[in-house]
Amino acid sequence: MKLLVANRGEIAVRVIRTAREFEIPTVAVYSTADAASLAVQLADEAVCIGPPPANQSYLRMANVIAAGEITGCTHVHPGYGFLAENASFARACADSGLVFVGPSPEVMERMGDKVQAKQAAREAGLPVLEGSDGAVSGLAEAIAAAEKAGFPVLLKAAAGGGGRGMRRVESSAELPAAFDIAQREAIAAFGDGGLYVERLLEGARHVEVQVLADGLGGVLVAGDRECSIQRRHQKLLEEAPAQHLPDATRTAMHGACARAARAWGYKSAGTFEFLVDARGDFFFLELNARLQVEHPVTELVSGLDLVAEQLRVAQGQVLSRTGVVAPNGHAIEVRINAEDPSLEFRPSAGRLREFRMPGGPGVRLDTFCAPGVSIPPNYDSLLAKLCVWGLDRARAVARLRGALAEADVQGVPTTLPLFRDIVRESSFIEGRYTTAYLVERGGELPSLDTGAV
Repeated sequence: MKLLVANRGEIAVRVIRTAREFEIPTVAVYSTADAASLAVQLADEAVCIGPPPANQSYLRMANVIAAGEITGCTHVHPGYGFLAENASFARACADSGLVFVGPSPEVMERMGDKVQAKQAAREAGLPVLEGSDGAVSGLAEAIAAAEKAGFPVLLKAAAGGGGRGMRRVESSAELPAAFDIAQREAIAAFGDGGLYVERLLEGARHVEVQVLADGLGGVLVAGDRECSIQRRHQKLLEEAPAQHLPDATRTAMHGACARAARAWGYKSAGTFEFLVDARGDFFFLELNARLQVEHPVTELVSGLDLVAEQLRVAQGQVLSRTGVVAPNGHAIEVRINAEDPSLEFRPSAGRLREFRMPGGPGVRLDTFCAPGVSIPPNYDSLLAKLCVWGLDRARAVARLRGALAEADVQGVPTTLPLFRDIVRESSFIEGRYTTAYLVERGGELPSLDTGAV
């Protein structure tokens, strides 16, 4: 086996480290902006695939596949983002004799279309929110579906997620303007203006379940995660396991995900995402057919290496274990982004004058950064994932508080001040918060020093 890592930043570094542990040769791809990156330094070989813009490098399928071909790779790990959930890329890999480390293109296509995914969920017995049966044909059908579901509702892009092409609508009078904006956003983000309507669940929590499947009948439920602290529908802080989740709800979620994974013939790592209401009822949102950014917290409480399991499956092997993993302790992850919380999380680029991260027992850091590294403006703003583990949640929170106090980043504004504030707030300390957390507390922190210079 020889592995092409078709990504950049901290996820490329993370995949390469697991591959090295198992003595699997690796090849990194990089744009000219990333020529001196840590992933390039750690990989056995590296191939430049284009200039800084992602659509001329990391998203250029032909360039990525050519890099694998000329270096004799047998497998491709896509990480997350970029081409990770692109069924056409998975097919192109297969056509070139490269094994894609992930689910089949057919499953990726079905799960990538949110309308098809909801239909598949219904067929597999997963509960879904009321709304349109599929993508609406136009404004009139959207209004009818919204009035039937009951306001408020969400207009959502059928072809993708991450908050793009999503609009909250309070009444029929608001729908025409919201429909136009959501459709334009969906076209810009996904090249597809299809929208569907979904009832908005107020005061809900975002809980997800990590699943692994080997395509040979083996399914592993590696636990659940709480992901409710978000900005613009993008996660900022995650923890495992989810807190204050009724035992009956947790058991039902885990069982439903395992049954669905088998019914869909799923293979590799995947994450079922749900909204959970105050009563403990849960509703399927989507299946992310890839490794998740927040996978380290699951690794910390399960003892698993999810990338290693992916590589086993990609080589036709069975999973190292099956069933449901009982969590050991509690883990929390914060995403240190090059963003300014006081300016609506505006992303920034620049050179890191200082990048000091904590260590010690129960602390894990996934990053590609160091003092002097330049953060280009072309890519995601994620600099590092700071994770902590404790015997219980109270100890994990205390450890996170200490780790955040020790961390120091200078040169670009970051989300560190936001997290230092959050870990001292009672709602977080008690583990009782919803997806409305940042909105309710006020997401902007104008009085805090963001570390910008």
